[in-house]
Amino acid sequence: MQARRIVVTGIGALTPIGNNVETYWNNLINGVSGADMITQFDASKFKTRFACEIKGFDPTEFMDRKEARKLDRFAQIALVASDQAVLDAGITKENVDHDRVGVIFASGIGGLTTFTEEVTNFVNGDGTPRFNPFFIPKMILDIAAGQISMKHGFRGPNYAVVSACASSTNAIISAMDNLKLGKADIIITGGSEAVIGIAGMGGFNAMKAMSERNDDPKTASRPYDKDRDGFVMGEASGVLVLEELEHAIRRGAKIYCEVVGGGATADAYHLTAPHPEGLGARNVMNAALRDAGMQANEIDYINTHGTSTPLGDIAEAKAITEVFGEHAYNLNISATKSMTGHCLGAAGVIEAIACIQSVIHDIIPPTINHFTDDPDLDPRLNFTFNKAEKRVVNAALSNTFGFGGHNACVIVKKYKA
Repeated sequence: MQARRIVVTGIGALTPIGNNVETYWNNLINGVSGADMITQFDASKFKTRFACEIKGFDPTEFMDRKEARKLDRFAQIALVASDQAVLDAGITKENVDHDRVGVIFASGIGGLTTFTEEVTNFVNGDGTPRFNPFFIPKMILDIAAGQISMKHGFRGPNYAVVSACASSTNAIISAMDNLKLGKADIIITGGSEAVIGIAGMGGFNAMKAMSERNDDPKTASRPYDKDRDGFVMGEASGVLVLEELEHAIRRGAKIYCEVVGGGATADAYHLTAPHPEGLGARNVMNAALRDAGMQANEIDYINTHGTSTPLGDIAEAKAITEVFGEHAYNLNISATKSMTGHCLGAAGVIEAIACIQSVIHDIIPPTINHFTDDPDLDPRLNFTFNKAEKRVVNAALSNTFGFGGHNACVIVKKYKA
């Protein structure tokens, strides 16, 4: 049986550096940082008082106030980004069988802020269990997939994927696999995360995972820099419309690129730390290449997980040199988390969108905030420091790794009929 080819026909994004795809991409290639002091709660007593928040987002501009109150912020931004993607794809009731459209959507944590608020209200009350009747459906992370399907009437496969910071990459892979198996014609996929709150910031601070560079937040995310001191929290939602190629052609859809392969592995090593030799990262990139039927020397650009943590950046760079050999030094590598922060469960999809835009426009977004070379990193690797570079990008690979040792990788390439 000939494999069904999968293409991207719609894209949507809300990120710390742009509330649509065009603005997001322009700010990526111009090296704009989304980091600033936190506005969503009083963080004055926290070790880290800054984050990469979505700017100027008011849910009531997109839905009525009553509806917005039923949704956690992560679901609100999921709906808005999915609306962008569905509109971009030109999906209508007339040109698509909605029984054959699925939604496979991710979040690493889901409605943590809602959970925090409800429990705090109970603890501060008189002991009477007064909870919002929407508490549970606001909190559960699968609700974004459900809400997207209800908004548009999509009745195909519908579920959530969770694998910490690899979640939305795994969702993309799952969507691709379902389409290849013929279980749907179109799948709306991606992820959202919005946990810039008391519990989210406090929890990651307690782990000593985040940067504490409060005096200079815009330069705090420093992937591959000698003085990196942890990641910067971000929030985002990204959505891709994946479609079987022949179906896309029949309905006259525009085609951005082809999704050709994905891989998923486990480190089987540690609760939060990466394998020091980059074993899981190495295995997942090889798995994605095998799935795509590609050789390592066919990749032009890698958007790395690159969180700006001391151990993670080194392990991933080592894995790249082992997988790509001498070709590693011909690659462009960049860590766009230097601009967006780490958007947790949404990181994979917004970085996949960066790869797609690179393939379309033949531009590599930079790794900003590089000041000092790290002697533990191979100096021959091109991390695209501080300034975007133009080059032909026929194929790009996006890496994401999550707590628990979850690794996921997806490959996109230029579409050729």
